[in-house]
Amino acid sequence: MKAVMMMFDSLNREMLEPYGCDWTKTPNFKRLAERSVKFTNCYAGSLPCMPARRELQTGRYNFLHRSWGPIEPFDDSMPQILKDNGVYSHLISDHIHYWEDGGATYHYRYNSWEIIRGQEGDKWKCLPELLGPCDESKLQNKDGLYFQATQDLQRHDAVNRKFVRNEEDTSLAQTVKSGLEFLDANHGCDNWFLQVECFDPHEPFFSPQCYRELYPDGYDGPDMDWPPYHHVTEDQTTAEHLKNEYAALLTMCDSYLGKVLDKFDELDLWKDTMLIVNTDHGYLLGEHGWWSKIVMPCYDEIAHTPLFIHDPRFDCDGETREEIVQTIDLSATLLEFFGLKRPADMQGKPIRTVIEEKKAIRDYALFGIHGAHISIYDGRYIYMKAPISEENRPLYEYTTMPTHMRNLFSVGELKKAVAVSGDTFSFTKGCPVWKIPKGNGNGERDFSDLLINGKDSEEAKHIDNNSMVDSVNFGDKLFDMASDPHQENELCDVAVECRMANLLLKAMKENDCPEEQYARIGFPNMQEVREEDILFIHKREENRLKPSVLLNYQWTKGAINAYRALLKFIPADRKKWADDMLEAKIPCTVSNGEINANTVIKQIPEVIPEAYTDMVEYFVGLSGRTS
Repeated sequence: MKAVMMMFDSLNREMLEPYGCDWTKTPNFKRLAERSVKFTNCYAGSLPCMPARRELQTGRYNFLHRSWGPIEPFDDSMPQILKDNGVYSHLISDHIHYWEDGGATYHYRYNSWEIIRGQEGDKWKCLPELLGPCDESKLQNKDGLYFQATQDLQRHDAVNRKFVRNEEDTSLAQTVKSGLEFLDANHGCDNWFLQVECFDPHEPFFSPQCYRELYPDGYDGPDMDWPPYHHVTEDQTTAEHLKNEYAALLTMCDSYLGKVLDKFDELDLWKDTMLIVNTDHGYLLGEHGWWSKIVMPCYDEIAHTPLFIHDPRFDCDGETREEIVQTIDLSATLLEFFGLKRPADMQGKPIRTVIEEKKAIRDYALFGIHGAHISIYDGRYIYMKAPISEENRPLYEYTTMPTHMRNLFSVGELKKAVAVSGDTFSFTKGCPVWKIPKGNGNGERDFSDLLINGKDSEEAKHIDNNSMVDSVNFGDKLFDMASDPHQENELCDVAVECRMANLLLKAMKENDCPEEQYARIGFPNMQEVREEDILFIHKREENRLKPSVLLNYQWTKGAINAYRALLKFIPADRKKWADDMLEAKIPCTVSNGEINANTVIKQIPEVIPEAYTDMVEYFVGLSGRTS
C-alpha cells in the first residue's frame, strides 16, 4: 500500500471551483474532484498552523490544552507509528514553521525529510538592507509598521524574493518537483507514505506574473500581496487587488496540483495509492469585513475546509460525502489504510467508513484556537462560546516542551509553572506535565509605555493584533448554517443555544478538557446547562464592563471594547484626566444618546499625542469590532 498527502496552507474552500466558485481558475481541483471523494463537511480542529499539524499527526485536538507548540514526548505520532511498523514516511515541505522553535519536533518523526527555504519571512538570506534601519516605506501593511515581529518577517521576505528569479526558483515549484522525484524513484516499491506540504497559498500572495495577469484589476500602487491580520480598511480597489493576488497564487497551486495528478496518470498510481489533498485551515479574504485569521471569530471561511480523498480500495471517485469529518481523522485514516491499529489515545476515526458506507463517524466538529472561542458544529448549527471576562482566566498551557512559535518560554513564565501529576490527563501516559499560566490576559495588558518611551520600549516588542483583541470582545455566537451559510445573521434561540452548549460540554469532556476551561467560558460546574443559565449569561454580557463615565448614554458593545483598548495606552497618572476629557468631548459628537466605536475613535487625538494617534487608531479600531 502507498499513500500521498498533498497539503496546502490557508486554502479557502469557497475559492475552489469544485466548491462552487465561478471566477477563479482551478481546473486541476475540478479534475481532482473527479478522481476522488469530495467532502463537504470537513472542519479544522485546532488552529492555526502548528496546532493543526499536531492534531494531524496525533489524531487529538491540541487547542484545549496547548497553544502553538511541538510534538510532545507522550504524543502518538502517525508518521512515527508508520516508521516503527515498516512503512517508510517522507516529508517534503517549504512550511517554515517546521524549523522554528515551536515546530522543531515534527519533521524527525518521518524516516526522511526535505526542507525548501525562503517562504514568508524565513530567516534564509541576508543582504545589506537587513543590517541597517528599516525603510518603513517598503513595508506592505500597518502590521509591519507597528508589530516588530511582523516587520522582521516582511523585511526578510523582501530579501528572500530577490533570490527568486523565475518560477522554478519559487518554493512551491521546488517542493512539488521534489515530490515528483520521489514518485519517479519509488513508485515501484510498496509500503511508503509521502507528504508533500506546500506553504502556499498562505500570505504573502507572491506568484509569477503569468498567474497574476489572469486576474487584472485597477490597482496601480506599490506591491501589495500581504493582507494584515486586521479588519478591512483598504479602499475597494486595493481590497479587490489583494483578493486577486490570492486567486493568482491559488491558480499557481492548482497548476502544481496538476503536475501531481499527471504523475498519478503517468505511473498508474490510482490503482494502489491513496491520495489525500487537504489544508490546515481556511482564510478570510474580506468576508465579514476581515483579512486573514486568528484575531476574529473562527468563521466558516476559516474552519470549514476542503478535503479530497482517493482510496484505491473503493470505486467512489467523483462522489461527494456530507458526513462530518475533521483533521484529527486523517491520521487514523492513514493508519487504517496501512493495516495498523489506532492507538488508544488517538481520538480521530478512520474516514473509510464514510467513504465506503456513507456512514457518519462523528456527530460534531469541535474547533478553536487556544484561549479563544471554543466552537462546535452539529451538522446544522455552529455555536461559538467566548470567555466571560476580559482577563480570559483561568487559562494554562500543559506541556513538557515549553516553546512558543519563534522563541522559548521566558524564565518569568517558567517560574510560574507547576508540575501536575501524570494522572491529570489520560493522554500523557502517566507523564507529569508543566501547567503554565497563559501569558498576560489581554485585559491586563498596559501599553502606556509606548507613549513614554516610543517604539523602542519593552512593551512595544510585545504589542500585536492578538495582544489587543480577545474573543470576549465578540461574545458568544450562534448561527444556523442551513438558512444562513455565510453567517451573516446571529441566531437568537435560547433553546437551540442551550442544546448546543450541552453538546459542547459533552465534547469537552470526551476530549479530556482541563477543568478551568469550563470556568473560563462560563460553565464552571461542568453540569448540564439549562435555558435559565443561558439567559443569565446573556444578561451578564449586557452589563459587562460598562465605562464609569457618561452613564446616561447608551454604550454599544463595540464602544465598550474600543474604550477599554484606548485606556490601555493612557499612563496611570493620566487616566483620570483622559476620562474627564472624553466625558467633556464625546457629548458634542453624539446626537442620539448612543456611543459607538467610531465615537470613541474620533476622540483619540484629544488624549493621545499626535505622533501616536495613527497607531492607536489602528489598534482601537481593531478592538472595536464585535463580529
